Amino acid sequence: MDFFESQSLARRNTRFLLLLFLLAVASLIVLTNLLLFAFINFEDTTHIETGQYNFSWQAFFATSCGVVLLITLASLFRLLSLRKGGAAIAELLDGKLLVNAQGDLNKHQLLNVVEEMAIASGTPVPPVYLIADPAINAFAAGYSSGDAVIGVTYGAMESLTRDELQGVIAHEFSHILNGDMRLNIRLMGILYGILMLALVGRAVLYGVRGRGRTNTAVLVLGVGLMFVGFLGQFFGNLIKAAVSRQREFLADASAVQFTRNPKGIADALKRIGGYEAGSVLQHPESAELSHSFFSQGVSFSFASLMATHPDLTERIKRIEPLWDGEALAPTPPEPTTAKHSPAGVMGFSSSVNIDADEVLNHIGNPQQSQVDLARQVIASLPDDYTAAAREPFSARALVYLLMLNQSNDARTQQLSHLKASSDLGVYDVLEALIKHEHLLKPEMKLPLLELTFPTLRQLSYAQYKMFMTNLNVMVRADNIVSLSEWAVLKMISKHLGEVFEAKHSRVRHDTLESVRGHCEVLLSLLAYCDKQSGVSPVVAFLAGKTELGLEVQLKDKKDLNFKKMNAALNALAELHPLRKPKLIKACIKTVTADQAVSVIESELLRTIADTLECPMPPMLNQSKTNAVTK
Repeated sequence: MDFFESQSLARRNTRFLLLLFLLAVASLIVLTNLLLFAFINFEDTTHIETGQYNFSWQAFFATSCGVVLLITLASLFRLLSLRKGGAAIAELLDGKLLVNAQGDLNKHQLLNVVEEMAIASGTPVPPVYLIADPAINAFAAGYSSGDAVIGVTYGAMESLTRDELQGVIAHEFSHILNGDMRLNIRLMGILYGILMLALVGRAVLYGVRGRGRTNTAVLVLGVGLMFVGFLGQFFGNLIKAAVSRQREFLADASAVQFTRNPKGIADALKRIGGYEAGSVLQHPESAELSHSFFSQGVSFSFASLMATHPDLTERIKRIEPLWDGEALAPTPPEPTTAKHSPAGVMGFSSSVNIDADEVLNHIGNPQQSQVDLARQVIASLPDDYTAAAREPFSARALVYLLMLNQSNDARTQQLSHLKASSDLGVYDVLEALIKHEHLLKPEMKLPLLELTFPTLRQLSYAQYKMFMTNLNVMVRADNIVSLSEWAVLKMISKHLGEVFEAKHSRVRHDTLESVRGHCEVLLSLLAYCDKQSGVSPVVAFLAGKTELGLEVQLKDKKDLNFKKMNAALNALAELHPLRKPKLIKACIKTVTADQAVSVIESELLRTIADTLECPMPPMLNQSKTNAVTK
């Protein structure tokens, strides 16, 4: 299943989940009304002789509305409590944000693996949370890739080899790419709402405890409400388990395809089987999050029915059909953090003879070659800059550095503004980073920017607003917004906006025809973006138009601006997932009309794909000029 089909399936699963939720609510309405009917007639024995029972349609309607209101409000409350996305989920398990390895090789290795996977897949680097539990487990959580986090237990970090850890992290990234995380959060909200009836029943029981026999009927009512609530939760967990198990098989297969190393994830599963603590977490909130874990995170009385994950043996044999059944001893491995040769790091700069179909196939489906490239890219980055990316003060300074203008007058104006308006200490860090600016190559801009995302998410809202204001002032210092500046600003505003502003796109357009005008803006801008290509904008636009299969017109250059570009991308992000491949391919065809991709074109393609929520891995096979267009 490709990325776009997975996104479409995730939408269908959401609708199916809503249907099951409505059926569960309807069942609970019926059961609750039956319970209240029995309660009303509990002490009135006249119905035995007369055959007439106390029943009121008004009471039925009021009870039904009450049940619906209670479940809906409880579900909404739970979802609102998780509006911070992945960070809220990690905090439920008392996860601690891993900011800096601070000389710990295990932590350094974990951060490296997560960064490699993120850059290789074209997703923002997610923050990493450590869970203080000896079990071997991990999870990915969030509404989208922009607010996703990776949670890893100490047991996993300290007991797995690098290859095994890479297999586990690749498994979790497949959940991010396949759209499973949002479904998981919605499951949490729905099940919490259903459980609320049981909590009401428990409150009734505590309210009548020890108050005499006159409260027998109320006692029965409380027990009945608890039974109805727990029965609803029981069937809800059955649904959760069934949905989750199928997604886990898909994530295992994706991880193998991702790393091209089936032994990595298979050995991680074997190590769980041979580990005393296994994968079961001891935290009281782990049951609510059971469907989000890499492996079975809780124990169930009805294990085969309630298990959110397939049996370890079955998962291993699907990966290694000839496995002999032997588990691996829980021997703590030696972490490896060796640097790799920077050869071939041009995947973020320029490419030649790019095949649009191949690029499209790699969206949401990165290959080991891209993981290797990501590793090389990270290894090639100056140590001072990678260290700066992992601290809140220095991360802002690093982004400011990336946005500094090459014109002396504009740069002076930018630095003057930052000295007066940036947070205390940030400007001092910027001055120190400028001293090593000669080490910064154009192709390093995007990977360095991506490394800052988990750090920038730690800012306060006030710091975030000041940061964005400063970036906008910097961009307009020379009264010209370059495509490169716009690309950086767009990526930052998208991913930080998802965290600080809770901005998430929804599907609003089912056809390309409905967004024809926005397609014209996008393809026109791409057709004009590289003045040194030698191919006319008309020819480049025609290449994209032919692939799009839509009657669109090349807009005059003077009619294009970034306001229109932002509006176009925001609207196109709301396109149905199955309509996006044709659009992405049209963009690639427009850019590669001259059989080459420059630095700015590469940045634009990845920014566009990122905004459309179609993670584009770095492109391979590079060679063209590093042209930057204003």
